[in-house]
Amino acid sequence: MWTRILKTTLLAGSLDITAAFIQAYVASRITPGIVLKYIASGVFGKEAFAGGYGMMSMGLLFHFTIAFACTVVFFLLYPKLEFLHHHILLNSILIALIAWGVTRFIIMPLSNTAPPAKFDFAKAVVAIGILFVCIGLPLSISTKRFYLKNI
Repeated sequence: MWTRILKTTLLAGSLDITAAFIQAYVASRITPGIVLKYIASGVFGKEAFAGGYGMMSMGLLFHFTIAFACTVVFFLLYPKLEFLHHHILLNSILIALIAWGVTRFIIMPLSNTAPPAKFDFAKAVVAIGILFVCIGLPLSISTKRFYLKNI
């Protein structure tokens, strides 16, 4: 199971960070390095933006740590919650909504990043859409396939 969890984490985390890079660049011309430093700033505060590759690496590590945590939780809950066994798309939406909510209302307020901007419905829909495609679908599909093979 742990091999599948690691592979799923790498896939979902890579898709999600790539989408974050593209979205930040298209929306605001923000480079991938700044995105990674922003993630690192959750722990290191404003000093993260003065850092170089080491700080970017920390941002990437934090990103994949969060992706790993999401993957582990879903893999462990899946066999215990019967309703998760039926609909990949509904699971993907559920994962996206939970990931967005946890990030927006727990992780960001507890971190050293700037306070979240005022709620913007359009931006929330984009963020949830990215999470649906990049995190929700890979987790749902991978988990279902794993448990179908191993029951």
